[in-house]
Amino acid sequence: MAEPGDDLALVVRGSGDVGLEPRAVCAPTDNQVLVAPRHVGMCGTDLEIIDGTLDPEYVRLPLVLGHEWSGRVAAIGELVTDVKVGDPVVVEGIVPCGLCSECRTGRTNMCLTYEELGFTLDGAAGPGVVTPAHLVHVLAESVPLEAGALVEPAAVVLRGLSVIDLQPGASVLVVGDGTVGLLAAHLARIWSPSQVTVAGERPAQAALALAMGADAFVVTPVEPRSFDVTIEAAGSTAAVAAAIAAVKRGGQVLLYGISGHNKTVAVATDDLVNHDLSIRGSFSYTAAAWAETTRLLNTGRFAPLPLITHRFRLADYALALDALRSPGGGARGKVLLDMPSRS
Repeated sequence: MAEPGDDLALVVRGSGDVGLEPRAVCAPTDNQVLVAPRHVGMCGTDLEIIDGTLDPEYVRLPLVLGHEWSGRVAAIGELVTDVKVGDPVVVEGIVPCGLCSECRTGRTNMCLTYEELGFTLDGAAGPGVVTPAHLVHVLAESVPLEAGALVEPAAVVLRGLSVIDLQPGASVLVVGDGTVGLLAAHLARIWSPSQVTVAGERPAQAALALAMGADAFVVTPVEPRSFDVTIEAAGSTAAVAAAIAAVKRGGQVLLYGISGHNKTVAVATDDLVNHDLSIRGSFSYTAAAWAETTRLLNTGRFAPLPLITHRFRLADYALALDALRSPGGGARGKVLLDMPSRS
């Protein structure tokens, strides 16, 4: 049975203006699927959307938040055959056109007509999401549904790791102890590195980093020129500079974070040449990375549950946002909103 308030969604109406308001759910048609969200991950990007600090090219308001999520199929269009009502699923947030030059080469993250749930399209912190069926991926029944809410950030991480040359036996440093950084430490294990170290600013994150597969946790700064591969996952110019400083000669630097629109980092360009460095940015995820992340979750090679440290009801969204802004003295991994049950 539905509960009072089941039709509410968490909506950003303008800078600093966020709250719950009614949202209707449309029925799917043809090749569409209606998914009822069950777990929605919140992250720093959601705070940037609320605060109005994210590059406006990537946001369209008013907007229902929720780009990290999992749920169950509530209804299907008459042409859908690959999923059925009740299936546990995750849904790709990027809705590529499939026709542009980028999509045709598999770079769906760079689609020339960018649309994404929780950014330019209403996200999952509401009663339902209608989406094209080809973006829906079924989870194994053995997978806890809340684990599916980590597929989106993990797909971002996996795509980046897949486009650098991460060799077995390499030493890896992750700069940043938030969700993306901890997922990077976890997923880098697929490439059999000799060691994975997480560098952060909060010692309280140490146990969480080790639980996610890191060999060591250190408090920044890090000794210069000491790692084969450095991964920036903190979303700050200081983290970018730290990642570049910590990589060995001939090493690779992978950048994930969004430091802020128009912010810059001072780099000694001669050092890039003299140290023979490779620096690679990675934006979001591709359809291929999403599919592979889901496969890894379904087979147990991706095991993100230790990362979930905070859970709140949708009605308590303000507490979830407070937990994101002010982690306090304890460990903080992924903050989840548990959506009202509609079964």
